Amino acid sequence: MAAATTTTTTSTVRLKLLIDRKGRVVCAEAGKDFVDFLFNILLLPIGTVIRLLTKEAMVGCLGNLYRSVENLADAYILPTTDRESLLKPKCPPNISTNVPLLLPNVQHQTPTPQVLYRCRYGFSADCSYHTNDPTMKCPNPECTGFMTSRTTLVKPAEKASASSSDATECGFVRGAVTYTIMDDLTVTLMSTTSTLAMLREFNVKQVDALEEKVVHVGMDEGVEFLKVSLQSKTVLIDVFLSPKQTVKLDDEESESSDDGSKSRLSGGRKK
Repeated sequence: MAAATTTTTTSTVRLKLLIDRKGRVVCAEAGKDFVDFLFNILLLPIGTVIRLLTKEAMVGCLGNLYRSVENLADAYILPTTDRESLLKPKCPPNISTNVPLLLPNVQHQTPTPQVLYRCRYGFSADCSYHTNDPTMKCPNPECTGFMTSRTTLVKPAEKASASSSDATECGFVRGAVTYTIMDDLTVTLMSTTSTLAMLREFNVKQVDALEEKVVHVGMDEGVEFLKVSLQSKTVLIDVFLSPKQTVKLDDEESESSDDGSKSRLSGGRKK
């Protein structure tokens, strides 16, 4: 079984919210790091999601299903079944380990070379079979040997992109650009056309009617993002503008276009 690594390092990601005078999040401006975090949510196994949000916080019946696996007596679990693989499934390796660490205690698979076996009498071209079971007999009718000669499956080296930046970037999306995130977590590349369309959708007559608030997303907000995204289509409002939330705001980068004053997004909308 492949080894696993556990995500424990704390990090924060910067996110800029654009809020209209009605307290609605028109959109958020984000870089590669936050978009990588959002896309990585799609890789999380269901068991990991339940464990992060706790069984009690799950919507529907999946929490009960998780609890059933926990409580079922060992006598009724097949000896070939690893209960932990259901309760603490591991995320896919490589890409998911290179995104911002905004979810606690998420285990990732560590890829290991796959060991294969071939016939120990494989001198004939007909003995070209391979198996992962060294106790298996060679299926070649002219051969009487067992497949015990060990070989290793080697993955080809990844081809470097023509762009040197592509070869070094990890995660899911390109950096050095700004992305637009809507309240329902629709993610698009920021452009003049998309910005004008959003302003029309929210009936914003003047850009200076919008308030900018810079927030820093850490593990607490990361778990809240995961939870709210399963329950709501107004995720940014629910996570950052809900009265019960307290969000870290960068005072130096937060601006209010109405009067030029700076305000703290702490537990609610601008007062």
